[in-house]
Amino acid sequence: MSPTATALELKSCPLYIDGKPVISRGPKDIQRNPATGEAVAEIPRCTAEEISAAVASAHAAFESWSKTPVLQRCRILFKFRELLESRADELIALVTEENGKTLDEAKGSFQRGIECVEFACGAPTLMMGDTVDRVGSGVDAWSTRHPIGVCVGITPFNFPVMVPLWMFPMALACGNTFVLKPSDKVPRTSVRLVEIAYQAGLPAGVLNLVHGAKNTVDQLLTDSRVKAVSFVGSSAVARYIYQTAANNGKRVQALGGAKNHSVVMPDHDMKTTVSAIMGSSFGCAGERCLATSVVVAVGEAADPLVKELVNAANGLTIGSGAEKATSMGPVISEEAKKRILSYIEVGEKEGATLARDGRKDAAARNNGFFVGPTVLDHVDPKSRVAKEEIFGPVLSVVRVKTLKDALDVISHSEYGNAASIFTRSGSVAREFTQNATAGMIGVNVGVPAPVAFFPFSGWKNSFFGDLHALGKDAVHFYTETKVVTCRWPD
Repeated sequence: MSPTATALELKSCPLYIDGKPVISRGPKDIQRNPATGEAVAEIPRCTAEEISAAVASAHAAFESWSKTPVLQRCRILFKFRELLESRADELIALVTEENGKTLDEAKGSFQRGIECVEFACGAPTLMMGDTVDRVGSGVDAWSTRHPIGVCVGITPFNFPVMVPLWMFPMALACGNTFVLKPSDKVPRTSVRLVEIAYQAGLPAGVLNLVHGAKNTVDQLLTDSRVKAVSFVGSSAVARYIYQTAANNGKRVQALGGAKNHSVVMPDHDMKTTVSAIMGSSFGCAGERCLATSVVVAVGEAADPLVKELVNAANGLTIGSGAEKATSMGPVISEEAKKRILSYIEVGEKEGATLARDGRKDAAARNNGFFVGPTVLDHVDPKSRVAKEEIFGPVLSVVRVKTLKDALDVISHSEYGNAASIFTRSGSVAREFTQNATAGMIGVNVGVPAPVAFFPFSGWKNSFFGDLHALGKDAVHFYTETKVVTCRWPD
């Protein structure tokens, strides 16, 4: 999309090279507010020269930054955290404008991002190696952790603050330098994060930022100066990122899509279950990789549960995330809206019962990219709506007879991000946690997102790589180990 005549009034979106904002010479696209559809900013697609310059800046800064004592690196991150907190209202409002989240959702994701910075500030202990005295006669051995070089982060549209903060604080704390490539749908939040990082005292070149789409990504994946790549997005792109970067000799963590299941047993607590599923399925307009998109209702749980879910969905207030009364905001774009609406049609054609039709909410809005909460009942577990990632506020209800049947539904999914169970039985919960084929498990929890000191451990086609984001996996991903074997003569 080319700029309109109002382009001079639009907000600019610089890149960052060597600690300084730069206005790109590349072509510009228009960013639109998803709640209104109006143009708000010009988003550049960086030139090949600008991307190379950003990598060169990170490469040049690495020698000095990697030798900076870890305590000094973390003092800058402590200051960064302090500045983030002081600018919380500004960042939360920016997330709502760019992404469409409600203010409460934006606030929650901001707080999760802060926790990631706090975890990175523990790098002095997290990077500790191991020591063994006398591994042989007069021989000692120890290991140490070292930064790997220039790291790249490629982040999605759905969490403009949180996901970048999954990546670059830990990478920097470990002594690496970084090039961030945010989603071209929500880049201005990342620009603000980089600005604040430099205000905290980050040396020039340690953190850089570029914009663009596939061409930008491809150049970063093939640049020999880049040593590691972190990605969050769809599974198709995650697989491509993983294969391309690995073929070019880089270590990769590529987090992909999901089709998360919530199993509801007959003995569940209705109030707790409905509240958790509503928040998981329709919070953030269903645009998150831990959203519940399939409820597997066991036995007699189904009928009353569907009734209560529909009642709760009818009570949601749909509108701009900036309005306090709003309980569900828009999806990210017109293209996303059309895709999600098409899946509702697919569900009907596949024989599902439309218990609640979110298309009526979409039709009632003249502006913005809105889809209302949709509940499809009696869904065939082999159907497209039960298997494919929709990434929107569409909940499919699959009915089964037993817990074993429910576990079979989960096991046949190509994805393995998250699965939850709602029950009062400890033995049922134990069986589920041991046998559900997903990397993040919830018991009476709708969104089993791990806190920052545990890894975000997707399985199957939800993750490509060996070491996950967050937790000790992140420390290992952003460092390499040196082992010393030492003997001194008497």
